[in-house]
Amino acid sequence: MKTRHLLAVLSLAFASMLPCAAETQWQKQLAEKLPLLGHRNWIVIVDSAYPWQVSPGVETLATGAGQTDVVKAVFAALAKTTHVRPIVYTDAELPHIAEQDAKGITAYRTELAAILADRKVQALPHEQIIAKLDEAGKTFHVLVLKTKLTLPYTSVFLQLDCGYWNAESEKNLRETLKAAAPSN
Repeated sequence: MKTRHLLAVLSLAFASMLPCAAETQWQKQLAEKLPLLGHRNWIVIVDSAYPWQVSPGVETLATGAGQTDVVKAVFAALAKTTHVRPIVYTDAELPHIAEQDAKGITAYRTELAAILADRKVQALPHEQIIAKLDEAGKTFHVLVLKTKLTLPYTSVFLQLDCGYWNAESEKNLRETLKAAAPSN
């Protein structure tokens, strides 16, 4: 009788842990993939209706988590790296969606603005960003993290750039190489 009781208690304890384990599985996968990602790769945090893309380099993970929770977690993970930094894009359509058409969009915009407050954000039309992802996915890896959010045009697109080299350094290098090239 004691063994059956112990097994029942353990079963209940294990079952109560399952949702938590499912919620953190995507974070474990992100942690495993992040060291492999580099300059020109993308991480995209999307709503639940975002399409499953078929480009060979596009990988989609269902997070089962809230959109802003995933955005925060991805930025936290990126902050711990030195090899990449994100260039942030959002949908140009987002500021123009009426609350009456998408209940909760105002609160979402407010929360996202607070998360992105210290970052430079570029807004482009959704289809233009999708085309960038499709093109990038032909050569580079794109990691799509699908959330449970049900609001339109709420994707956050992170194009990864080199974390220890910047455009100014690249420009200086190119000028040095040009000056060092033999004249014909």
